[in-house]
Amino acid sequence: MMPKRNKKTGGVMTTTLYIKNMVCDRCIRVVREELTKLGLDVRSIRLGEVVAANGSKKLDREKVRRVLHENGFELLDDQRRKLIEKIKTLIINRVHYSYDDDNQRVNFSEYIAEESGHDYSYLSKLFSSIENATIEKFVILQKIERVKELLVYDELTLSEIAYRMRYSSVQHLSAQFKDVTGFTPTYFKALRSRGDVRRVKRVSLDKVITSKQHFSRHQKSVHHFH
Repeated sequence: MMPKRNKKTGGVMTTTLYIKNMVCDRCIRVVREELTKLGLDVRSIRLGEVVAANGSKKLDREKVRRVLHENGFELLDDQRRKLIEKIKTLIINRVHYSYDDDNQRVNFSEYIAEESGHDYSYLSKLFSSIENATIEKFVILQKIERVKELLVYDELTLSEIAYRMRYSSVQHLSAQFKDVTGFTPTYFKALRSRGDVRRVKRVSLDKVITSKQHFSRHQKSVHHFH
């Protein structure tokens, strides 16, 4: 179940804020700094969620909303959208920032259901109804964004990248990569190496879903959803 907005922690009234577009450690730092400037005592913070106390003062949500907006974030109020953002945050965290090998072996559907406290079939239908795309598609697009990063870093072979990202084979990774980007991994890497960034500009992690992106030959790749 979703956490309550207000609750007492150690005798102090705290508020849980759900924030859109928090996708990296820098986002966490910026949000913490801005909320602290507003006089909030940030008790805990992670991607998409902040628990804060503001003493005896009533939380000025509009002021918080305005400050977050000025820094490229969005304060969420609608419960369904909060849940959608939580799903996205869980996926982004898992794909881009999780280095626990055992955790990576748990499939996404189990992971999302367990962490969100909701049945996966419900989450899947909700996500699709609001985002006009499936959770599986969002996972695939995030994985491709991460593969792009690893290719640019040039520290791992394509086989090693395929293994780290849980692809069944290099061929599977290459096919899915080309389906999404239009390039083979090797060609993408060559473009970046010679500085042709206009053709391979990265997408913000929270904006990877677009109606223009599609999966033609490899829609069945969702069977490798892990």
